[in-house]
Amino acid sequence: MTRRVVHYVDSDTFGGSEEAALHLMASLDRERWEPVLLHHPDSGIRRLVDEAAALGIRVLAVPRPAGSRIAGVIPLWRALRAERPAIFHAHLSWPFACKHGTRAAWLARVPGIVGTAQLYLAPAGGRRPPLVLGLYRRIIAVSEEVKRRYVAELRVPARTLVVVPNAIRVPPAAPVRNVALRAELVGGRPDFVVLTPARLHPQKGHTYLLQAAAQVPGVTFVLAGDGPLRAELEAEARDLGVAGRCVFLGQRADVPALLATADLFVLPSLFEGLPVSVLEAMAAERPVVATAIGGTDEAITTEESGLLVPPRDPAALASAIRRLQADPAFARQLGVAARARVERAFSSEATAREVMRVYDEVLVEARGGHGD
Repeated sequence: MTRRVVHYVDSDTFGGSEEAALHLMASLDRERWEPVLLHHPDSGIRRLVDEAAALGIRVLAVPRPAGSRIAGVIPLWRALRAERPAIFHAHLSWPFACKHGTRAAWLARVPGIVGTAQLYLAPAGGRRPPLVLGLYRRIIAVSEEVKRRYVAELRVPARTLVVVPNAIRVPPAAPVRNVALRAELVGGRPDFVVLTPARLHPQKGHTYLLQAAAQVPGVTFVLAGDGPLRAELEAEARDLGVAGRCVFLGQRADVPALLATADLFVLPSLFEGLPVSVLEAMAAERPVVATAIGGTDEAITTEESGLLVPPRDPAALASAIRRLQADPAFARQLGVAARARVERAFSSEATAREVMRVYDEVLVEARGGHGD
């Protein structure tokens, strides 16, 4: 029997959470589960909607909630009543995300309400943990770090949480370098190329990357992504004298080609859940330098499948970049080991199996088999 699962995304930008949702929907067993993407019609997630449709996933747009709490819930409630899913799966980019859709699912009496917690962010201004978290039968944490923070700081019962790491569809082979694209990026210079595909947001630590760039000559830094800090970061690059070696590409849909072109992947984030971009770089056999923060350190074992450096430390970041620039054999070794680790532990097929097991568990509970 095929049952329906509605995946709900309430974001207005395409980032790691949306990428992870896409990988999961694409990997579900369609003989058991029919995925439907429920979203709001924002241009910032056009890529998610288009790629989901290309994968044969039905997409359903509902106007973004406005006005009172009830007025915001009603259109989502109507959509869920019409779809009659067995599972409502919310993709939480932060703890207060997806609250209207989750309330609508509860009011529509969807049997199983599940959330994926991509990231922990402390509630601003001393706000109390969102009560809507109590509506989930299961919250899937993408890392042990996210689970720990949800239990300790949001007071979510540990029995509600299960860790299922983010995953990707691992390509059959590492991509081939695009010589023309590389020439375009480096402007004819024989530079070592560092790629950082990430939203230009304080979380991602780009300012420390630019400060590291000032300490590493002969390297072109390619920043793929857009966000509220773009103008500020471009000005900082000029002030540091590295604007000629820092390429701001804006939002790009060709990250696999950029990975194939780069010599090194760097992610200087200040906090993460379990970044999909790191997994994609590992699958592409790119050596990775990232910050030693919760979540990322569950994907990368330093000196084995990448290098981890302290956050907010441009000198350590620059040192790691110089080390891999000077030792291509070691860089290659890290890339090969990274791909092997992704194949072993972070494939979307394995994650989809675990998520479908969660779906089955919550439906048994909903029927009164055990639990609530």
